[in-house]
Amino acid sequence: MNQVKENNTVKVNYTGKLSDGQVFDSSEGKEPLEFTLGQGQLIPGFEKGLIDMKLNEKKTITISKEEAYGEINEDLKQEVKKTELPQDITPEVGMGLVSKSPDGQETNLLVVEVKEESIVIDGNHPLAGKDLIFDLEVVAIKETEVTK
Repeated sequence: MNQVKENNTVKVNYTGKLSDGQVFDSSEGKEPLEFTLGQGQLIPGFEKGLIDMKLNEKKTITISKEEAYGEINEDLKQEVKKTELPQDITPEVGMGLVSKSPDGQETNLLVVEVKEESIVIDGNHPLAGKDLIFDLEVVAIKETEVTK
């Protein structure tokens, strides 16, 4: 097994940065990230960047926002009356909230504005609208048996 291919299980050390150099995630000091390509577990650009890498190879890839978390969707921003919030919450800009739908699905929200009677929340992924840079190192490659 010399190069990463679709459906391989790989272990990868990584550091994710924004274009200004700010690190938003890293495996440094932790176990490498292990996953199987082609299962949609990670953003498309991350998986594409690993294809054809060799064992112990290091490289830096840039992933456009379209291959990462997409554009910012303005429809995911909405205003909510403070009276609809739990009473024990004092909303602040930057605070994370979790909304639960009737079927139990949770959505992470971010408070982006606090007004006198309401707040504005944003349901976009925090990295939406951003190009991402990853330093990658492949530390293991395993063939994954595909069963049909």
